[in-house]
Amino acid sequence: MGIVRIDTADDPRLDVYARLTERQLRSRLERNASILVAESEKVVRVALASGLAPLSLLLEERQLETEANLVADVLALANGGEVRESAGHVSIVPTPDVPVYVLPHDQICRLVGYNVTRGVLCAMRRPAERSAATLLDELPDARRLAVLEGVTDATNVGAAMRSAAALGIDAVLLTPTCCDPLVRRAVRVSMGTVFQVPWARFGSWPAEQGRTDGIGLLRARGFKTAALALRDDSYSLGDERLRGIDRLAMLFGTEGDGLANSTIEACDVTVRIPMQHGVDSLNVAAATAVAFWELCH
Repeated sequence: MGIVRIDTADDPRLDVYARLTERQLRSRLERNASILVAESEKVVRVALASGLAPLSLLLEERQLETEANLVADVLALANGGEVRESAGHVSIVPTPDVPVYVLPHDQICRLVGYNVTRGVLCAMRRPAERSAATLLDELPDARRLAVLEGVTDATNVGAAMRSAAALGIDAVLLTPTCCDPLVRRAVRVSMGTVFQVPWARFGSWPAEQGRTDGIGLLRARGFKTAALALRDDSYSLGDERLRGIDRLAMLFGTEGDGLANSTIEACDVTVRIPMQHGVDSLNVAAATAVAFWELCH
């Protein structure tokens, strides 16, 4: 289909980029074939390299030149081509008829509701969500897991995913009430690492003693569970006994109240990050980075 110039943000072909809610994006197509939106060349390239298929691109006129390589790579997919990355060739499932929508800058800003500074937007097929059990089956050698319980802020989820990718977490597991890591803001904050870090969602949570889901599943797979929480009987994060745990799942709670008491009680150990100047806790995204650095190295 190639280049399609559009004059106004009101064009219905652009609905996917702003006028559909995240819920609508997930249910607009058949199950396991929903849509996400990636923003910036870097994020789009990470998504392509991870095997996601593009549906359309949106950019402004000047970016036809500045983003020419990206446009060429995306259009190559429609013809059965492949994206070239620095690490080598990455084969992608071809997607027919990928339009490249070109819109004036002021209309792009009007469409998305803010001044777009990161360039190209790309609508892509959303990968199918996996269960926690399925993901752990795929990662039999995993040693360090992060579990996010009820974290509802997309910025925090995206930042935690970025820290997980950078600092050696093997997978991130989400409870049923956790924010979707593929909403646009989480993808943007993560700089595309949501496409690189394996992640999945528990079907039930938190702490039934069964071994099919939740903490029972983690125990059944040989993981010790560490609740990051403020408790008098907690281990300090630098405690050598924590480093000696071969398979460890670190649990982080929601932005306001932290982990549920029932979750903390069900964990094998409680861990605190030492603080100074009377500060009692860190933002959950900051806490994940500190804990990952200490316990993954």
